[in-house]
Amino acid sequence: MKPWIRIALVTVTATIGLTAIAGGIALLVGSFAQTASGAIVPDRAFLGDSPFTSYVLPGLLLAVVVGGTHVLAAILIGRRSTAGPLAVTIAGFGLLIWIFVQMMFIPFSILQALYFAAGLAELGLVILGLGLFAPRRTSIRASGTH
Repeated sequence: MKPWIRIALVTVTATIGLTAIAGGIALLVGSFAQTASGAIVPDRAFLGDSPFTSYVLPGLLLAVVVGGTHVLAAILIGRRSTAGPLAVTIAGFGLLIWIFVQMMFIPFSILQALYFAAGLAELGLVILGLGLFAPRRTSIRASGTH
């Protein structure tokens, strides 16, 4: 994997991971707070049609699953592990699924678009890093007959 791709993947996955952990913690803290003032938590009305009664489980899922897979992927890519590309792929698809499901319940926000684009960027960088878009070299055999 080219160094610039590895650096970009570490940067993107680590950023997503850390912000997902922070967002998950904010949801947890906001869920346990007596009032929502000062907490960065969506209105509980968004939970109306969802299977959740509070933001506790979504907060845990965001921090542990989305954040955890991204931090792990960043570490593996940073260490040049052979499992790194697979970890980034799993984390990237997980992020896309998270945003897709979130958009079924929470009205559109620019953050959803940014994180969706970041998930797509992760997957695109993995494809580039694995050389799947590298030009194929064909050998032309010279023959005396045409």
